[in-house]
Amino acid sequence: MLETLEAWLYPIVCDINVTLSSYILVFLLIGVGLWYSIRTRFIQIRCFSEGMRKVFGNLSLRGGRQDRGMSSFQALATAIAAQVGTGNIVGASGAILTGGPGAIFWMWVIAFFGMATIYAEATLAIKTRVVDEQGNIHGGPVYYITTAFKGAFGKFLAGFFAVAIILALGFMGCMVQSNSIGSTFQTAFHVPSWVVGIALVIICAVIFLGGINRLAAVTEKLVPVMAVIFLAGSLAVLVARYRYIPETFAMIFRYAFQPQAIIGGGFGYAIKTAISQGAKRGLFSNEAGMGSTPHAHAQANVKDPHEQGVVAMIGVFIDTFVVLTLNALVVISTLYTSDGILHTGVIPEGISKTNLAQTAFGTVFGQSGGAMFVAVCLFFFAFSTVLGWNMFGKINVIYLFGKKAAPVYAVVALIFIFLGTLMSNDLVWELTDMFNNLMVIPNAIALFALTGTVVGIAHGAKSKAAPHP
Repeated sequence: MLETLEAWLYPIVCDINVTLSSYILVFLLIGVGLWYSIRTRFIQIRCFSEGMRKVFGNLSLRGGRQDRGMSSFQALATAIAAQVGTGNIVGASGAILTGGPGAIFWMWVIAFFGMATIYAEATLAIKTRVVDEQGNIHGGPVYYITTAFKGAFGKFLAGFFAVAIILALGFMGCMVQSNSIGSTFQTAFHVPSWVVGIALVIICAVIFLGGINRLAAVTEKLVPVMAVIFLAGSLAVLVARYRYIPETFAMIFRYAFQPQAIIGGGFGYAIKTAISQGAKRGLFSNEAGMGSTPHAHAQANVKDPHEQGVVAMIGVFIDTFVVLTLNALVVISTLYTSDGILHTGVIPEGISKTNLAQTAFGTVFGQSGGAMFVAVCLFFFAFSTVLGWNMFGKINVIYLFGKKAAPVYAVVALIFIFLGTLMSNDLVWELTDMFNNLMVIPNAIALFALTGTVVGIAHGAKSKAAPHP
């Protein structure tokens, strides 16, 4: 029964995604990012050092319990926890397999402009958030959407977004994460995926029940640790393959503009595939423009929206230009260079986006060692993402149905986490992509409508930093 449903549903979802990602998503993502880059005078460059100072200047992994919300770093850690997930390993691998090494270049483009987009999202999240009678902070796109558009249209757009994010992240997205954890653990440790699913449900339930404070305490410690582990392993592989680093970068830039040389087909088809894969997987990786991470940034205990905006930009930088890029360099330098098994562009049987990174790390660490390393990293990445995404979905469930619906949502989310370890990988990814794409539309419309507010915050911060004589 389940297999029949998957076989019927899969091609329909694929067709919807092709239309959204090829003709709508690319233009919206790059359009919003380019728009805000120009209107804020490339704030991702001007205020990059300011953001780095705010993140790392007073770094502490013990932010402590907050009276309400989170510390600025806890909010960033929760956002990065959501951003750094399977998109960085499995998603980037899928983009390379389908769109060639050049897809990584287009991921970089998306992320560069996305830094300006996420600045806008974070500043608007702080500007439009509300505090209820119990002192709980509520913020995110539904609040700035209804600020941008009053009346029925605003309520419709906010409701559309809320439903899409609950399905995309709270339910389907968590399935992607648990699916990837289950499959990599089964490959590396021969543990049945359903056993992994039960363990995930138990751990997640404990954290979900602890609320925002427990979530913040976990993410502020988990995110730096998982980043260091992955950084160390990736650098070890790149040191071993140092001779191929120049060739690796050359392939990324060459195949960004000549993708047909490695993925076949005509130039038009190949370049569209490379760009759409970069956009689609780039969105899933750094989430800029999708409207997810503003929920975390809205919780930050800061007075100035600009302050959290520049912090949010560093989240995209870490996600794409550090973590995702390291994974991409490992995959390309070991598998696509002249001595790699994919250097001709022909994909051997048994290689897929799920095990591509394990195969790449295995060329240096050994087959079993590579599989285990990626499985452990993916567990940390995907688990942290589940925590962040569950919180984002919960905020929107409360917006739509009130606080009494939160426990029901938590139970349903846990069921989806378990089901993810049992379902087909391809269908889970396609469903998540579809709802991710749908989230972008109302979020992007509101971002365009609130340009004046964001630009005023960005330029106001500049004038306060350097007053005119």
